[in-house]
Amino acid sequence: MSCKEEKRQPQPNEKNSEVLISLLNEGSIEAHNENLWAIISKDAVIEIISEGHDWTEGPLWVESEALLLYSDIPRNAVYVWKEGQKAKIFLQPSGYEGDFFEGSEPGANGLLLDHNNDLVLCQHGNRQVAKMINPVSDPSPGFQVLADRYDNKRLNSPNDAVYKRNGDLYFTDPPYGLPKQMNDHDKQLPFQGVYRLEPNGNITLLTDEFTRPNGIAFSPDEKTLYVSNSDPEMAIWKAFDVQENGLLENGRVFFDATPLVPLEKGLPDGLKVDNAGNIFATGPGGVFVFSPEGELLGKIKTGQATSNCAFNSDKSTLFITADSYVLRVKL
Repeated sequence: MSCKEEKRQPQPNEKNSEVLISLLNEGSIEAHNENLWAIISKDAVIEIISEGHDWTEGPLWVESEALLLYSDIPRNAVYVWKEGQKAKIFLQPSGYEGDFFEGSEPGANGLLLDHNNDLVLCQHGNRQVAKMINPVSDPSPGFQVLADRYDNKRLNSPNDAVYKRNGDLYFTDPPYGLPKQMNDHDKQLPFQGVYRLEPNGNITLLTDEFTRPNGIAFSPDEKTLYVSNSDPEMAIWKAFDVQENGLLENGRVFFDATPLVPLEKGLPDGLKVDNAGNIFATGPGGVFVFSPEGELLGKIKTGQATSNCAFNSDKSTLFITADSYVLRVKL
């Protein structure tokens, strides 16, 4: 972080009303290393493709339908956006099916597709990982539970997840979606876990060392697992070696953003990895871009508390959820 920072502000004449609502005026792309420009064009801008939400999360590009799904957690809804169209509700309720939720985060958070192209949701209010029964082409509330307990105790509120190519699902379980956050009568597990769910339904606790485990992603060769910790007192990303049996070892701090927390909005949250192994991780100030070796190459500065990001199918575009916005950056 000691190298010279290069910033580029979007210019007003770069707007295209047919493709986007507007440009994020307070946004910029900041290089900490010239290698960033091999990943993001110097001409890239931060586009707003949807706005006016409560808190956006869990972006997911669905190539078969050419659409973007994302969560609005307080509204207990998943929204859908298509090029040239305004976003609209795709699924509601998305994460809580009861009549009254005593808390602020009832909806689904992380979204992903399984190997059958079915929608899998990390459901805060229901405190489970579940699959939507209907196909993405015909959305409807109705869910098959994939995981809701560990050691006969209810999960906290599954947050984000990633599939391994063999069908194992790795997911994080912080307490953010509990009806009364951290109250003893709601929280049955005395820790915040990172888990593996096997296709046969077996669930394994991989680590309980995080205070607020959040985003999760594999390196392209699946030999490394990255996990973020969204605790302002320990705002870090960790990397783990993935053993042949799928368990984790050699956990180490990949990057410590704790000193940045008082300076900019946001915490380590969602993350994704491109085909070259570069890590795009939301954190204080926007999206951090790391090399596979852990060098900070630069940031996509949003000026918002930034929750998550996702690529399109060929990883030429990055979608970003940031507070009330959904953003797009062409790479």
